[in-house]
Amino acid sequence: MRLIDLRSDTVTRPSEGMRQAMLHAELGDDVFGEDPTVNLLEERMAAMFGHEAALFCPSGTMTNQIAINVHTRPGDEVLCEEGAHVYRYEGGGMMANSGCSVKHLPADRGRFTSESVIAAVNDRSAAYLANSRLVVVENTVNRGGGAIWDHAGVARIRKMCDAHGLLLHLDGARIFNAMAVDGIAPTEWGKHFHSISVCLSKGLGAPVGSVLIGSSAFIHQARRVRKRFGGGMRQAGVLAAAGLFALEHNIKRLTEDHARARRIGEALSGKAWCAHVMPVDTNIVIYDLTHDAKSHVEKLAAYGIRCFAIGPRQVRMVTHLDVDDASMEQVINALESISS
Repeated sequence: MRLIDLRSDTVTRPSEGMRQAMLHAELGDDVFGEDPTVNLLEERMAAMFGHEAALFCPSGTMTNQIAINVHTRPGDEVLCEEGAHVYRYEGGGMMANSGCSVKHLPADRGRFTSESVIAAVNDRSAAYLANSRLVVVENTVNRGGGAIWDHAGVARIRKMCDAHGLLLHLDGARIFNAMAVDGIAPTEWGKHFHSISVCLSKGLGAPVGSVLIGSSAFIHQARRVRKRFGGGMRQAGVLAAAGLFALEHNIKRLTEDHARARRIGEALSGKAWCAHVMPVDTNIVIYDLTHDAKSHVEKLAAYGIRCFAIGPRQVRMVTHLDVDDASMEQVINALESISS
């Protein structure tokens, strides 16, 4: 029996080709701006999304937190959905690192509208209210079961932000998963945002790293904040080479992950112990149970399936490049075998 890890797409191991790319990477000191492999990754990512510059960082949490810190001042307010990664899974960073308050927006599977943003913006003439400053979009939406944002809806949000003096940040940890479905070019997504965070260590299979993208002036400030946050790395080209390999080899295959996730969703449908399955749009499957999620996870573990309880009766599974068709047979058989 194989161990099938569906807890997250962060659990992937570098392929042999990626390891070779890392081994042979040309290196320099990135804090001095002298690592050619890091520079190439940053240039490529900035151009891909139609922006001027980019910054390689250890994690998506860091890229998100740097963006928030550059865009805001202590006492400002960040608008996002209640389940957003920047709010729920980044250790209170908005408050601790940048002194920001947070306002939650009503949303459908994590996706809110321009109308809900307008309704939430505070009156700037009222000194007793926080200064609404930054809106954060997460695409795909983790807690929304990998939900994809409507491109036209995001365009309306950006137009509204411009009219009200707000900035717009994309937590694009899984933006390539979204683009694999909607077919919209990175430049088209990129033009709506003042800053973009893209994770390389999720569906793209790199071991470490995320890239923050924006204007030259924004990235100049972001580089300073990265240093202050302790994120300056030296011969980081070893890691950047993995990111470059991922961009070349691991984007087109994302549709395979999506197809396997749909198989899991189909297997769950109709099970007496499964109360509800969120629509499976990309590589994330979230389902509600009629009973305790912890015991359900333990039963699947006995079949070699690792997954994650994200609520008292809610479970998440995530497909990725280390889950092949043979693995899927084991997953489906396990779901068919358990009675609760």
